[in-house]
Amino acid sequence: MITNSEKRSFGKGAKVSLFTLGSMRATESQEKMYSIIKNAHYVGINHIETAPTYGDAESLIGSSIKKLAIEENISEKEWVITTKVLPKGNFEFLKNNFKNTLKNLNVKKINNLAIHGVNLKQHLNWILTGEGEKFISWILENQLVDQVGFSSHGSYSLIKEAINCDVFNFCSLHLHYLDQSKIDLAEQALKKGMGVLAISPADKGGRLYSPSDILLKASKPFHPLELAYRFLLAKGITTLSLGATKKEDFEFANKLKNSHEKLTTLEKKALNEIEKVANERLNSTKCEQCRSCLPCPNEIPIPELLRLRNISIGYGQLEFSKERYNLIGKAGHWWEEKNSSFCQECNECVPRCPNKLDIPNLLKQTHNLLIDSPTRRLWD
Repeated sequence: MITNSEKRSFGKGAKVSLFTLGSMRATESQEKMYSIIKNAHYVGINHIETAPTYGDAESLIGSSIKKLAIEENISEKEWVITTKVLPKGNFEFLKNNFKNTLKNLNVKKINNLAIHGVNLKQHLNWILTGEGEKFISWILENQLVDQVGFSSHGSYSLIKEAINCDVFNFCSLHLHYLDQSKIDLAEQALKKGMGVLAISPADKGGRLYSPSDILLKASKPFHPLELAYRFLLAKGITTLSLGATKKEDFEFANKLKNSHEKLTTLEKKALNEIEKVANERLNSTKCEQCRSCLPCPNEIPIPELLRLRNISIGYGQLEFSKERYNLIGKAGHWWEEKNSSFCQECNECVPRCPNKLDIPNLLKQTHNLLIDSPTRRLWD
């Protein structure tokens, strides 16, 4: 039987659980989706995140929720659904696709609609003054959604502009313990009363479900992933996405379903130990991610590249860092476009660095350490 779980306000919409079920990894069959959603319910999750681009996810979710109401007596009204649209297309295209979403999910109204991948200035312009504005007005005026939000893999300044444009009630951002560069943006959104969803804090957050021996030892008595989750929840992040494929994937979601309190002394001690070990391993070469080195004349994303170096050397997550590094230039506007090999050693960044890092040399080291054959992205 389900036990009570903490629910947080998510913008102006229905309250959501501290963990959100991401549906991308459960689309192989109706049985798989049904089982995953059922397991999610029994660990207190009420929020499902999906998209038309996730194959048959929407129709599988719609059928599963209906079946759960019949077989498990789980009311369809208990679920909060967030689906997405990409920031492109004309009004008629968007309108027809959204009608298909309603049909697939077997609902007359969606709780939350995210404009997915507001990664470029032109995407935000499309929303503010283009066909996107017309579409958003239509769905709100016809009460087809409760609220509209956005997700972004874009720059700090673009995300800040999107948060402050007063169009959105929630946002989905890359918020991770090993990448805290967007945490203050999340805090700004929360202060505005927006809901904030952390995108993939387990996988994109460093593949923390498969931690290095370095992380495992430093984080005792906790698992590194548990600490990463607690770090975000204690910051007040509304909900954390969880792309489950089996029942065991819900272990920490179940354990932490009511963990909304501030970090404990023991948790802080473990996090401090992780940083102590990372600092010792990186010695005086750690990039503090202050971004003072920017802008680079060659448009190299120096902090992002040196963050991958920090993660691979300091925390021992080498395979994750290689995976991310070798997607550079191969994922369009969803990821960085230039790797360390584009450095011309102009040295303009060096005097800007507060720690006097030899950035060109560190970029060269990063490239030699991480360059490999690219792997296939899940969403390809």
